[in-house]
Amino acid sequence: MDLLLAHGYFLAEDEHERRVMKPYPTLGLLYLSAYLKSKGFAVGVFDSTFQSLADFEARLRAERPPVVGLYANLMTKFNVLKMIPLCKAVDATVVLGGPEPVSYAAEYLARGADVIVVGEGELTVEDLLARRFQNLREVPGIIFRAGDGAVVRNPPRPYISNLDALPFPDREAIDGDRYVRVWREHHGLGSVSLICARGCPYHCQWCSHAVYGHTHRRRSPANVVAELEMLLERYQPDQIWYADDVFTIHRRWFFEYAALLRQRGIKIPFECISRADCMNEDVVRTLAEMGCCRLWIGSESGSQRILDAMRRDADAEDVRAKTKMLQQHGIQVGMFIMLGYEGEEVADLEATTEHLKLAKPDTFLTTVAYPIKGTPYYAEVEARVLARAEWDKVSDRDLTVQGRYSRRFYSFATRWMVNAVALHREWRGPRRPLSLARTLANTALGRAGMMLTRHEREA
Repeated sequence: MDLLLAHGYFLAEDEHERRVMKPYPTLGLLYLSAYLKSKGFAVGVFDSTFQSLADFEARLRAERPPVVGLYANLMTKFNVLKMIPLCKAVDATVVLGGPEPVSYAAEYLARGADVIVVGEGELTVEDLLARRFQNLREVPGIIFRAGDGAVVRNPPRPYISNLDALPFPDREAIDGDRYVRVWREHHGLGSVSLICARGCPYHCQWCSHAVYGHTHRRRSPANVVAELEMLLERYQPDQIWYADDVFTIHRRWFFEYAALLRQRGIKIPFECISRADCMNEDVVRTLAEMGCCRLWIGSESGSQRILDAMRRDADAEDVRAKTKMLQQHGIQVGMFIMLGYEGEEVADLEATTEHLKLAKPDTFLTTVAYPIKGTPYYAEVEARVLARAEWDKVSDRDLTVQGRYSRRFYSFATRWMVNAVALHREWRGPRRPLSLARTLANTALGRAGMMLTRHEREA
């Protein structure tokens, strides 16, 4: 074996994800595995999702790979930090990739990593393996520690322009059937994911572009249809998840893809993410004809002032209009809502709540903003970023910003928002007295908590 690839997501350790139970494989690693195998390298994949850290250690001791590549993000940081010394114990060279290590290169290198890959991994890891990690200064797109201990950041590597040249993800390297089976056991349908493009050209201040930058590169419609046909035959899923950042961003591509699906007689339910400004009546009608059952919109806020501060290039009124349009075509709408962005006040939270009442999405998910290192948002508030413990004890999700409302305030604000929207819906629908009373009580409690804690600021 030349290389063992792994990631640090262990489903058994994540209580929230066990409740949700909607796992998907890490396609980035599977793309990397397929590419390197096509170049003649012997590659293994340890898919941690349904396994344990002890299983990883046993695999290392049994196979003793000379190189281990670990994918890391802020969710898997702590497990990756546990995996690095296990790799070093079998004398493996450790290569890290993903969005997290790039911004914390010195910290990961100090804890045993040998090389950090910046951006896409295919060409860079091929280069590293081919030269057996010699003359690292000649390898574009990596960060490493020189002999004198200095952290060296080499020039970036150009992105892959022709995504059709890449082989399909190496799904046979993992137990893909188990993912489909888990979906069916918990949700009554099996789901499979695929991606049609890499990168997002938008400039939302809080969003990380550490892997693909601000590029947007698409596979050809024919290439995606070929993979979809393979997935339908191999896994017989009940639905598809298109994991693109913005599925309908390129209209010509989108309509060509839809036309190919019609020619092949393919119509399968799917979910995707898009933006309000990337949809019109023709796009929405076509989504419905293709089988779109739910579309997620990054609404983030109902306050136009906050949306502009985020550089979302979005209009709250347009989001509401496109939500109604989607629903009129039988497509459910999910929204992502972010509380706590820089400069947010109670009036902005009230605007977001009214926005949700007017938009009436079928579901929405809330999060409280946190500054991800390497983003413009982090740079803006860096002098006021608060960490409650040492670096290896916290992730960016644990960071907060000095001077903004407290965590306790946002706990109450989330409670108020969720229940106020639910109350608005229940009041206009079939009324169940107990449910209505509970929602009313939670709305009042959340609002009262906000008022009592609005003087509390992070310090």
